[in-house]
Amino acid sequence: MTAESTLAYLAKEVSVCTKCALHESRKKAVVGEGPADAEIMFIGEGPGFHENEQGRPFVGASGKFLDQLLSQAGLTRSDVFIANVVKCRPPGNRDPQVDELAACDGYLEAQIKTINPSIIVTLGRFSMGKFIPGAKITAIHGQMQRIGDRFVIPMYHPAAALHQAALKPSILADFANLPDQLNEARTALGRGAVLKKEKVILQDEKPRQLSLF
Repeated sequence: MTAESTLAYLAKEVSVCTKCALHESRKKAVVGEGPADAEIMFIGEGPGFHENEQGRPFVGASGKFLDQLLSQAGLTRSDVFIANVVKCRPPGNRDPQVDELAACDGYLEAQIKTINPSIIVTLGRFSMGKFIPGAKITAIHGQMQRIGDRFVIPMYHPAAALHQAALKPSILADFANLPDQLNEARTALGRGAVLKKEKVILQDEKPRQLSLF
């Protein structure tokens, strides 16, 4: 089975999954999207209102900011795979619970194994906790660590900058480092460096109050 076929099979499984209570209120499961051979995989926390409606990850206000951050790093959505630690929306956008994280973990592990990215970027504390339990994101954000056969970079969730303007410079700086970190990871893994794309520098505009829902 090809990687594309495996991901498609997983998507079908997730769409009818009843392993936890989140399925009771979902409209559309959000399995994730991106190329099956993506070099970078982003893992967020869980779908929000717009994601639940469309069945796609990061399509609300935080998703628009993520697109800007990717552009700054010389990337587009078509270059990366984007997923979440839970595939169905927690009611009221509450934090995912332990049993919900456990129910979805097998799907996420299968995606990681299939895609085999050089770098996993965790967005927010719940996805960070899967790889670096007990760490504080304020202390290690943007710092690449080798974990097993790949590298993990914990970062703030894009929504954090929409709620806390003081975090925006840190998020911009962390994403600006991604191209160099990718080449470092590829070299360490024996995959060979790639040409750096031109970065798009974002202006640190005065933050506006944006709705995530």
